[in-house]
Amino acid sequence: MFKTLIEPAQLALLLDGGEVTLFDCGFELGNPDAGRAAFLESHLPGARHLHLDDDLAAPARGDNGRHPLPDPAAFAEVMRANGVMRGRQVIAYDASGGPYAARLWWLLRWLGHDQVAVLNGGRKGWEAAGGPMESGAAGAVARGDFTAAPRSGWTVSAETIEGNIAVPVFTVLDARSASRFAGEPNPMDPVAGHIPGARNRFYGDNLDGKGRFKPAAILAEDFDAVLGEIRPSDPVMQCGSGVTACHNLLALEIAGHSGARLYPGSWSEWISDARRPVERG
Repeated sequence: MFKTLIEPAQLALLLDGGEVTLFDCGFELGNPDAGRAAFLESHLPGARHLHLDDDLAAPARGDNGRHPLPDPAAFAEVMRANGVMRGRQVIAYDASGGPYAARLWWLLRWLGHDQVAVLNGGRKGWEAAGGPMESGAAGAVARGDFTAAPRSGWTVSAETIEGNIAVPVFTVLDARSASRFAGEPNPMDPVAGHIPGARNRFYGDNLDGKGRFKPAAILAEDFDAVLGEIRPSDPVMQCGSGVTACHNLLALEIAGHSGARLYPGSWSEWISDARRPVERG
């Protein structure tokens, strides 16, 4: 079973064997319909499309972040409807370097399904390797038997983050770009800045020039440089809405470090309450 990354050649063998469920998680933040349209135009053979807003998140209320975690029961039903079977390999990919695929990777693991991996290089890597594509809507699939079993201790609430500012126990690692972290104006952030005491690790730095994850040893060195004396298993991962933070969680797992947690609401939830402190610079 593949539990972090899978290479295009390895995926091709799995597809030939038929023992895999493949998901296209393509999405564009500025154009929520673009992922579905791109899927219909072309996708990997046998893939099914999952939408970030509709399938990989719960509705946003304004105080719970842009992409709240989906209700486990509702998410499990989406998985069953798309043929996910207990113990069967799931592979996720996107065309954006892996953040949306990593969201599915984290969700499935959080809910007890460890047999999930992200296609290294994503759609572009598959095409560069000469992998075939198909078009049109996904075909019918036998109903799966996936059940959700949420794992405790995998997430951290805004209240816990607030308490940690006063009495630091863990370090928050922000996956947003350096400019957003520093507090420069950005249309994604009605309030600019970062959580006091947080450190910055832009998720895009997990990738090489070809959009593939860097080797495990290099990722380990990179995170060590950011975290210093902090154990890689101790940070709480955060971003704008709990999506790209999953990219950092995957990168840490590739580097051999498990145990880091997710703040699902992230910056978009944090700034929904004006009483919460903000740091800039």
